Amino acid sequence: MTSPGRARSGAARHGRDRRAQRLPGPPGRDRAAADGPAVAVVGGGIAGLSAATALAERGVRVTLYERGGELGGRLAGWPVRLADGSTATMSRGFHAFFPQYYNLRGLLRRVDPGLDVLRRLPDYPLHHRAGARDSFARVPRTPPWSALGFVALSPTFTWRDLVRMRPGAALPLLDVRVPQVYERLDGISAHDFLSRIRFPEAARHLAFEVFSRSFFADPRELSAAELVLMFHIYFLGSSEGLLFDVPAEPFPQALWHPLARYLTGHGVRLCTDTAVTGVEPVAGGGVRVVARGEEHRFDAVVLALDTGGLRQLVAASGKLGDAAWRARIGRLRTAPPFLVSRLWLERRVRADRPGFLGTSGFGSLDNVSVLERWEGEAARWSARTGGSVLELHAYAVAPGADRGREQRRLVEQLHAVYPETRGVRIVDRRHEWRADCPLFPVGGFGDRPTVRTPDPRVVVAGDAVRTPFPVALMERAATTGFLAANALLGRWGVRGQTLWTVPDRGRSAALRWAARWADR
Repeated sequence: MTSPGRARSGAARHGRDRRAQRLPGPPGRDRAAADGPAVAVVGGGIAGLSAATALAERGVRVTLYERGGELGGRLAGWPVRLADGSTATMSRGFHAFFPQYYNLRGLLRRVDPGLDVLRRLPDYPLHHRAGARDSFARVPRTPPWSALGFVALSPTFTWRDLVRMRPGAALPLLDVRVPQVYERLDGISAHDFLSRIRFPEAARHLAFEVFSRSFFADPRELSAAELVLMFHIYFLGSSEGLLFDVPAEPFPQALWHPLARYLTGHGVRLCTDTAVTGVEPVAGGGVRVVARGEEHRFDAVVLALDTGGLRQLVAASGKLGDAAWRARIGRLRTAPPFLVSRLWLERRVRADRPGFLGTSGFGSLDNVSVLERWEGEAARWSARTGGSVLELHAYAVAPGADRGREQRRLVEQLHAVYPETRGVRIVDRRHEWRADCPLFPVGGFGDRPTVRTPDPRVVVAGDAVRTPFPVALMERAATTGFLAANALLGRWGVRGQTLWTVPDRGRSAALRWAARWADR
């Protein structure tokens, strides 16, 4: 395992896949006029930061409002004091920075051109309680050998399983296009789609449900289109695989503090601890933004909020959009609650434990991270105390669950995964409960907002926003942030941000033909 202090490997430094698609922004002059437009960006997560960056770099006067005390949105962090008197940075937990996140990585390169703050984990291991284990370290990266290699190397697949599968029903996996994938598969759940193709049960838990858990959702509720899109991004749309990077320090220090300095250097006014409570179009042009009881006028606004925040702000802003758009926003749903538990243990776990482990069959436990394997702050605490810093995730917890009981159960499940943690004193523990991730339910694609709204002065960004490109999760947030900026820049005749995605269709002509043949 690479220590947090060492330089990243060449694999972690590589650029985009050679077949990535370039998506030029709108043409125009390089910068807005000196007394050019002013824009309010509401929300300081990845989407809002991306929009603010693209706008500010082109001379637009930007004010960014964030209701929390820190930037980063769902990747924010904050200081805590532990029971042993030391300080640490708490957050909402582990996030994987996949190499296919071209636009998010482009945002981070503004302050770290070599992405030296990221560390490549050597494997993405998955472990089922029944004993099955899968790994992505040896899986080929080039499609279609990536998918075939996973099947050949996985102990959860057998030739009998392959014979039982329904290849005709599985062919939509081979030629994924947006939005066609939603037209074909948004009406079925991820669980039912896998059942339809007779995907092996054990492999389902250890592979495809990893994707559904990335959406903090039960596969019975998740649209199959989102699951199949993820398959395309990681297996058949790029040759970069499923190994990923993680920040070598906590999110604020590694990512958001440097980006905040970059933005203020470009004239952005950052207003944290400032909730926006209303947005109203102004007759004759512009919008009025209400924050802390004060009204401020801008030429345009980017709404880069989570699902609940967007619903709330639109409901409080009665003149935004039209009735149909407002109704769609009101129907957006939030994924079930999730729990992140971080434990500071008196003794270290075994040296062979990976930095990240996906789990299945252990109850509510979805993964375990050993933070000192890759995060500098945790590694320094471990070196000083001889202990370990572990993080446990439980997704899609029942909304009415007893939180204290769920927290205790999660630690008990850790003991089943890593038995050496039994009886070890917990120096400190922190539990974070959240329910603010978008849900992509069966049949919900039509209600999801697009970047553009009925009012050209108002644009929307975030990981719940529809795009015509194969992107998801943090990359969808970054991409829609840049797209929102481009929509405004194009109105003002200013050159937009160039974007990149994995190919918008399967890379193999033969497999695309097979998929089209099966669809007749």
